[in-house]
Amino acid sequence: MYTSFFGLNEKPFSITPDPRYLFMSERHGEALAHLVYGVTESGGFMQLTGEVGTGKTTLVRSLLQSRMPDNADVAVVLNPQLSAREFLISICEELGIDLPDDPSSIKALIDTLNQHLLQAHADGRRTILVVDEAQNLAPEVLEEVRLLTNLETAKQKLLQIVLIGQPELRELLARNDLRQLAQRITGRYHLEPLSRDETAQYIEHRMKVAGALNEVFEPAAKREAFRLSQGVPRLINVICDRALLGAYTTESRKVSRAMVRRAAAEVTGDKEPGGWPPWLVPIGSVAVALIIATAFLVTLDGRRDVIEDSVAATVAETPPPETTPESAPAEPPLATVAEETTAVATGPAPPEPDDPEVSLDAQLQLASELTTSETAMRTLLELWGIEYQRGQRGCSQAAAAGYECLFQRTSMTGLKQYDRPAVLTLIDSRGATHNVVLTAVSGGTVDLSIGGVEVSHPLEQLGDMWFGEFVLLWRPPNGSSDVLGPTSSGPAVAWLRQSLAAIDDRYASAYPDSEVFDADLADKVRLFQRDHRLDVDGLAGRQTQIIINTLLEPDRAPRLTIPRLAQE
Repeated sequence: MYTSFFGLNEKPFSITPDPRYLFMSERHGEALAHLVYGVTESGGFMQLTGEVGTGKTTLVRSLLQSRMPDNADVAVVLNPQLSAREFLISICEELGIDLPDDPSSIKALIDTLNQHLLQAHADGRRTILVVDEAQNLAPEVLEEVRLLTNLETAKQKLLQIVLIGQPELRELLARNDLRQLAQRITGRYHLEPLSRDETAQYIEHRMKVAGALNEVFEPAAKREAFRLSQGVPRLINVICDRALLGAYTTESRKVSRAMVRRAAAEVTGDKEPGGWPPWLVPIGSVAVALIIATAFLVTLDGRRDVIEDSVAATVAETPPPETTPESAPAEPPLATVAEETTAVATGPAPPEPDDPEVSLDAQLQLASELTTSETAMRTLLELWGIEYQRGQRGCSQAAAAGYECLFQRTSMTGLKQYDRPAVLTLIDSRGATHNVVLTAVSGGTVDLSIGGVEVSHPLEQLGDMWFGEFVLLWRPPNGSSDVLGPTSSGPAVAWLRQSLAAIDDRYASAYPDSEVFDADLADKVRLFQRDHRLDVDGLAGRQTQIIINTLLEPDRAPRLTIPRLAQE
């Protein structure tokens, strides 16, 4: 319903465990590493526990989809509320083993399973049993699981077992009568909820995977989502999905903190969290009235002096009329860059850039007529060799030349990773909005284009006025900016393989000409993402594709970390 309104390809907060949306927090990364170790090393048990909704099943899906060894046969038991006999039958069915003549006999079932495991071992194959919701296993079934680990050769176990469950699983295995099973567990990991910062990153990650090009959730909304969910991913999904629906119904392009609170109240069926209890409202009203009355009586006698002092201070701070610039007109936000169609305004040029006494804030205020979104887009297009056509939207002109606009929010470190010029939205000390072009970064100094005039300023001054919003140009492979993942195929996948191999031999995949996104390619993408400090999810999204493009662009392409003169 709301996907097209926000420019999304699909709903970003579905509660189904889709591995494409796996957010690799520090804890999730460690948990997945434990699971991978468990299925690649021979023998024993692995145990993964976590609270409801922390992402255990999604991790398992990711493990099964892209991290399993090629020589592995996997049996997955999703409903462990079974008897010992039913449990063994489920394993046989998952592995494609023909049941014995007497399936009611546990001994016959184990003998059949053991024969299959021995044959698989002789064929060089590995057998893995994954049990989800393992806290629901009955003690007698757990004892049967323990006995399965006795199926072994002289050198190694024939069956590897991964138990996934809620915290109750730890309590269950701590029982004295199950100590033999607990002693065979070679690896344990408990998955914790996300932190506040990770919650914000999680929301951004899911929005990007769904196709969002700019920020939808305000920072305060992300903090509220963490407060209400306590970092549990499933609760975050439910709340954020309802918040997006609420924003859509009010035709708001941003999700505010209040919308998140209302969404949580609708989901839980309670009144909006954070409000006063009903019995406290009358008392609070009286208290507020008393405070206001007291403050009024205390300040009544000195009100005139305060007003006079405020007026005097304002007059003293106001510059002489002949040097006071006109108030900067409110400019549209960066999100409207592509819709700006007004003519380029003319006005006073910025102060001389070589004057060290003139701050960036002062320059922007004096050149406010030159810091429109259209002027900035014109400069950005010209840097890429695209002739600007007045009266046409900048991003439309970029698209005609094979480029695409990327609207996002990031840090200076993130921009330097992209390593290409970008239009920044700055806010001066008077609250006016300005659009400038960041053309170079060198040490603690940045080069900016203000209305086509090059200036240099300390990075610290830019940081005081820039809140992360930017737009840059990039060239999608084969004209498509779709996220490349396990379901992708075609020329774009071939481009990804060849580009990674061209950057570094370590990223070369086993099938360089294949147009199918397989597990091997996903591993190469993860290696590339890890080396370049990107989100390690194995998906080649816009960020990964842009970094690849940047590394492969010819020297004549504009770069942030290479001086303009050197590029020319």
